[in-house]
Amino acid sequence: MAENKGFKFNIIKNDPLDGHKGTNIGSISLDNVAPVFLDVQNKEAFIDIGGMHARSSVEKGVKWIKEKEVVEGDEAKPYWLCWVTTERGENGPYYAGVTACYLLVNKSIRRGYKSMPEHVNMMDKSMKHQIEIDHIGEENKAVLREFLKSHNAEMWHNSEALLHETLGNK
Repeated sequence: MAENKGFKFNIIKNDPLDGHKGTNIGSISLDNVAPVFLDVQNKEAFIDIGGMHARSSVEKGVKWIKEKEVVEGDEAKPYWLCWVTTERGENGPYYAGVTACYLLVNKSIRRGYKSMPEHVNMMDKSMKHQIEIDHIGEENKAVLREFLKSHNAEMWHNSEALLHETLGNK
């Protein structure tokens, strides 16, 4: 079997630098990333760790298609999947990166719409400590803000002012 000379990476759970030496080998740690779903209709937020691999309760039993109009209808439910990255700073843990991408799910026809490139890019941006959530609307920002505050008040308090401003710190 021929050896693949292309770029290689490992998704690992521990220290990304521990034991990974050599050339052409990198690693990505997803330990500090959580998928937070915003249910737009019910105005609620929840973590479903299955979202890390598109196996959340929202996504199960759904075939993803690129035609949004096929998914739309009375039974379709919109969601925002927010990638929330946490870090530990001088003052303790904080929310470091927060991004969001759109999902439309119609369980009655077992179809859903999402842009896979958008989901990958938004996860990457969150891991790079970027905050990109202006596009989700004020009501959804308020739901996310209250969720992050109640989930861990210390992390909310330790987070950068940009996150508080973007989410409308009230």
